[in-house]
Amino acid sequence: MTETPAATDLKAPRGGLVPVIDRIQPLLAWCEAAASAPEEPVAVDAERASSYRYSSRAYLVQLRTEAAGTALIDPLAFTMPATLRSLLAEREWVLHAAGQDLPSLAEIGLEPGGLFDTELAARLLGMERVGLGAVVEDTLGLRLAKEHSAADWSRRPLPEGWLTYAALDVEVLVEVRDVLRERLREACKEDWARQEFEHERVREHGPTRSSSWRGLHGLGGLRTPRQLAAAREMWQRRDEIAAGEDLSPHRVIKDRDLVAGAKEAPRGREAFDRALPAKLRRKDMWWQAARTGIELPPAHLPERTERSYPPPHKLWSKKYPEVAERYQLVRAATAERAEDLEMPPENLLQPALLRQWVWEHEQAPAESEIAAQLAELGARPWQVEQSAPVIHRALTEQG
Repeated sequence: MTETPAATDLKAPRGGLVPVIDRIQPLLAWCEAAASAPEEPVAVDAERASSYRYSSRAYLVQLRTEAAGTALIDPLAFTMPATLRSLLAEREWVLHAAGQDLPSLAEIGLEPGGLFDTELAARLLGMERVGLGAVVEDTLGLRLAKEHSAADWSRRPLPEGWLTYAALDVEVLVEVRDVLRERLREACKEDWARQEFEHERVREHGPTRSSSWRGLHGLGGLRTPRQLAAAREMWQRRDEIAAGEDLSPHRVIKDRDLVAGAKEAPRGREAFDRALPAKLRRKDMWWQAARTGIELPPAHLPERTERSYPPPHKLWSKKYPEVAERYQLVRAATAERAEDLEMPPENLLQPALLRQWVWEHEQAPAESEIAAQLAELGARPWQVEQSAPVIHRALTEQG
């Protein structure tokens, strides 16, 4: 049995660490060098500070091409020049987990002409681990340090160790792409990947953090409408403060403290204060927010569960048993097909899309109708081709 060679640590950029670009002229020089090889893709990454800041803005942008080398750009220093925007708009970008970075890059005017997502490629190939470090190790036998992934990238100046980490994120991305692209070709999945990359490139990305108080961790512990109303008002106050001061909401008040206070709010100020850490009891605004909620007229109190379409699938077995039965059939069928294709079921067909289709169709339509319906819901052609026959077969055999 052949042993897998031990991975080699990649601790620093091969050509040394480049200085941060915080002036226009060095960036234009990088653009000129990159433009000398217009066929080359560009490795792209961005660092945010989501654990520290409310905004999802990029606080460091990393770019790399073979011709120009690596650029570490401080996007706080200047507006991205038209030269860079137009250069990148004509290139294929290679990113890992593109959906995380594309919104913050679009915010500063940087949008791709094409896309190769190394995480998505790894998923389509059925790789067990799809984090950047794991994919680099699997494809190139190199091990990257990942100790600064949750750092406060809004800090200035950025420490050298952080910059080394950031530079390594784009150091070998194009090499990883080359290996993954060959594997996709060998697995006859290259066209599937191309469809997925284009979908990711053009789709509208949602908010990076929850835009609803319903996303509070621990909300399920609140049992009455007045407790929920207190939580809603406290969440809204927290969101206003966090947005105004550009702080991550949990740095204003943690979810667990907010929910604990809301739970006790109907019992009065003393009970409410006891539920909060001592430093928050002195801030009258939290009690004022909670009291606003618990004093609302009954018609204005929130319902325990949010109305949604379709209804949450966890309720189907009790309230809609026939729908639940159909869902279990088609979910099992698509999961089996995904296993045959060596990929996660959610990459073959998004669970929310599958649930919506099941909810809207009581009978088993013809296979061609299923295909058209899945496409209308947003499934890509390759997903339709692989999913429609197994869904039709599962429902037909059941009938």
